[in-house]
Order: sequence, then C-alpha cells, then structure tokens
Amino acid sequence: MDLQQRLAVFIQLGNTLALFGAKAPWPGHSCGLTEQEYDAFELAIQQARIYNGWFTEVNVRYAAVGIAHLLEPAAMQQWLSRYPALDVQRTPRRVGIIMAGNIPFVGFHDLLCVLLAGQHAVVKTSSEDAGLTAALLQILFCIAPEMATSVRLTNGKIGEIDAVIATGSDNTARYFEHYFGRIPRIVRKNRTSVALLDGTETDAELAALGEDVFRYFGLGCRNVGKVFIPQNFDLDRLFGALFTWKDIINHNKYANNYDYNKAVWLLDRAPIVENGFLILKEEASLNSPVAALYYERYSDASAVKAQLRDLESKLQCVVGHGQIPFGSGQFPGPGDYADNVDTLEFLLGLDQGVYS
Repeated sequence: MDLQQRLAVFIQLGNTLALFGAKAPWPGHSCGLTEQEYDAFELAIQQARIYNGWFTEVNVRYAAVGIAHLLEPAAMQQWLSRYPALDVQRTPRRVGIIMAGNIPFVGFHDLLCVLLAGQHAVVKTSSEDAGLTAALLQILFCIAPEMATSVRLTNGKIGEIDAVIATGSDNTARYFEHYFGRIPRIVRKNRTSVALLDGTETDAELAALGEDVFRYFGLGCRNVGKVFIPQNFDLDRLFGALFTWKDIINHNKYANNYDYNKAVWLLDRAPIVENGFLILKEEASLNSPVAALYYERYSDASAVKAQLRDLESKLQCVVGHGQIPFGSGQFPGPGDYADNVDTLEFLLGLDQGVYS
C-alpha cells in the first residue's frame, strides 16, 4: 500500500470510530464493517469495564471520538505534508510498541505513525488494556485486510525488533533504557498537565476545565493535575464551575481514592478543601492523586510562566489563555506528539541510517 492508500484507510477508521463514539446503530456496509463485525466492536466497548474498572463505556466512547478527531482528513493531510519521505518505498522495519494502559486506546497514535511510515508494528499491550487494542485492530483489518500483515499483537515477549517506542513510568523507563539500549528507541516517562488561570476566565471556561481534570478520572498524562491561580482567586468559583462532575463520586474506584486521600490528609492535619467529590490541596508538586487537584497561588504571571518552561520535561500540556483551550486537553491533533518527540521523524530516521 502506498501512503495515500494507508491514509484513506485511517480516515475510514476515523469515520467508523465516530459512529461508535456516538453510539450509533450499524449504518450499513458504508462504514467498512459487516453488522456482525460492528456488533463485535460494540460489545468490546460495553465489556471493557469488566476487565478494567476505570474503562467505563462513556470514557471508551469518548476516546473513540478523540481518535476520530485525530484522524480528521484535513488535519491528517496537513500533518503528513511535512514529511515528503513518507512517499518513498522502504523495506519495513519491525518497530515494537509497548503501550501503557491508563486510558482507552492510549497507544493508538504510535501505531498510526508506525503504519503510516510503512513500517511493521509489534504491539505489546498493557494488562490493563481490556482487549480494546485487539478489538480496534480487528476493525482496522476488516477495513483493510492487507494491513494485517503489518501488525503483530503479543501479550508475551516482544521478540526480535529493530526499534521500539515504549511508554511507562519513570521506573519502567529505566528498565526500557537498559533492555533496549542497543536499538533505536523512544522511551517515555511520567508526565502530567497543568492549567494556568489568570483570573479573567469565564464560568464557561472554568466549567470546560472539568473535562481536563475529570475525564478518564484524571488518569491520563493530558489530564490537569494542578492549577496555578492568582493570589486573590476564589476557590469557590472553581468548585462551582466543576459541580457538574459531582456524579463521578458514584464510581467505586474513584470514590475509594477520594476516601483514602481525604483520610490520609486529615490524619496528617494537612489543610485541604473538599466538596464531596474533589479534594483541593495547596501543593508545590505536580502529580496529584486520583480525586484530588493540587493548586498553587502566584503573584507574578511572568515568573510562573518561566517556572512552567523549566518544568517542560515533566509536562505534557498547559491549559489556559494563550495555551491549550479549556476543555480540549484530551483532543490532540495528529502532530501533537507525546513528550514533544516527533515520532514520524524517528521512524523515518530508521531508513536514513540516523541511528546506525
């Protein structure tokens, strides 16, 4: 398959995933799937929570919409136009993709890049994946059966590979660096996201911030775990704007985290503010636990922006005025690379001897 054919396949995949995101009935063969194939993926969405309690049906569908957004034709064309080498025929390399399992379909962008680059993917999913990657690959192969020869899915050892893209924690990153030290690699560590408020935010913008904080229960690297607020900012404004997310406490795993963190901080006599579903804690650290949101007050906006630049290696994105718009943190474009490492450039470098 040439680049345009591969691109057409993924655009079709995006259109199909948009249907699942909207919980639409099978629309006919125009979606690229038979009714039986369509129902099989629908069942995978509904059953994901059985295998991973964090993967609620609502969040899995939201993730499907996110991929559909990623695969929007105009954005894809603009993104790929930056890489003329993609049109060159190449001998495929075996690229291992070690996926995390913190949110649904979290490793899709890496898979997209590998296949668009004309390489072969050896995919190792997390034990928390809940079968969603396998289900997604199945509908991809239904749309384009010839792509099945370019992907191998494994739950065991990854086997012989020529390069690797591995995502994990700071601890597993050290293991990845050692284990794959002799081959070209992208190794990702822990990252989080923050919001920078300047005090002029509308109630609608603060409400949209709820998507960045609570979506996927805050488990993604693009979730806001900390907000920087002006000295005189009223926290009640934030609580009021986020109140529409109050029902999140009805999720048992989230509620358990809420109760545990609240109990620990109360025992430590740590100053906290809580409203029954979210704990706010003034804290210099970036990575807040589930059901909590750290905040830090500032008096000098230029100083906090400089601080964020210094923390760039620990941040995935910054939400706020002049940054990523409120509520859109979970909708990156195709060129918004994790850890700001250009995955396509890395993959094309395999053919150009960059790493030899």
